[in-house]
Amino acid sequence: MLTLRRAMHSLPLSLVFLLLVPTSTVLGEPLPYRPIRPNFTSVEPAPYRRDLERRADDSYRTLSTASNPDWMKKLPDTTPLASISIPGTHESMALFGGDLTQCQENFGASADTLVAQLNAGIRMFDVRLRIETNNKFVIHHGAVYQNANFDDVLNKIDGFLAAHPTEAVMMRVKQECTGEIGSCTDVSGQASFVDIFDMYRDNSPAAQRRWWQPSVSRSSAAANPNLGDIRGKIVLAVINGPQGGRTNQYGLAQFSGWNDGNSAFVQDNYNVPNTGAIATKRDQVRRFLDLTNSADQTKIYVNFCSGASVFAWPDDVAGGAFGTQGVNPFLLIYLGQGTDVHAEVHRTGVMMMDFPGGVLVNKILSFNNRLAA
Repeated sequence: MLTLRRAMHSLPLSLVFLLLVPTSTVLGEPLPYRPIRPNFTSVEPAPYRRDLERRADDSYRTLSTASNPDWMKKLPDTTPLASISIPGTHESMALFGGDLTQCQENFGASADTLVAQLNAGIRMFDVRLRIETNNKFVIHHGAVYQNANFDDVLNKIDGFLAAHPTEAVMMRVKQECTGEIGSCTDVSGQASFVDIFDMYRDNSPAAQRRWWQPSVSRSSAAANPNLGDIRGKIVLAVINGPQGGRTNQYGLAQFSGWNDGNSAFVQDNYNVPNTGAIATKRDQVRRFLDLTNSADQTKIYVNFCSGASVFAWPDDVAGGAFGTQGVNPFLLIYLGQGTDVHAEVHRTGVMMMDFPGGVLVNKILSFNNRLAA
């Protein structure tokens, strides 16, 4: 990645812009984040439009402005998990390696960032694992080690749930290493990925306390639970292999088709080839959000707001670049509009985001007010 940056720095500035390289990387050290207000086109009255624009600035890189450590407490035990609007993070612990690999604000290594996300209200995590020596898992994003291991993840979530027993957490686990260029390679001579996962399940005190056991069986998938079944627990949604396919029967039965990219209940168009294609990604998020509200209400819909490529980095897609509105501000505006603008949104499903802002997290959670006891 450093080589790529140096090569880009050696190009004429005009050519760099033509290649759509993010502006923060053009001149030496990255520039401080300054939100760029996009040019919105709307039929809304000007004062309302200005208010939407102002709130959209809070959709990105402001996670610490949200504080929702106990938001599930107000929901009845009989609430189906599928009915709940859940903010989540894509590549939840991707903090290191530069702009092309960082996907979340850095609140500390060793899973301290997960604690910050939990306190803000995030309840679904995307955890990417590499097999290390001694049959252990460490956290990776591609080839980059993220200064944490799986024990950190389990222990930090365990501590949070001990302090906030009304809450529940969902997790997607992915075997990260493909052995290809740009990815990592698992350490050889170790047990298989699923055998190591089962070792954690059976031997880690935190895992024994917190896994919702029906979801971590290799041989039988779980039905979607009600909230009362999973308070104080971690629900495994799926384990994906290195090429994206589902591994064995781990997780929830409805995600049997969760593969690389899209599937019946998952939108994950992660390839955004350039910053101009951010508009396409926005539309994919919008269409899946509409589907979430019109399709089977007993199912959980997972909507990835993230995407990236060499010419559209995660922060570009999330926050916007070159005057193109990012997914996060678009989503905040869309969720704030009424039925006079688009079809009703009564639930968001699970929104998997990069660099979410506090107001965006709060907005997603607001859709649960209709469920409150």
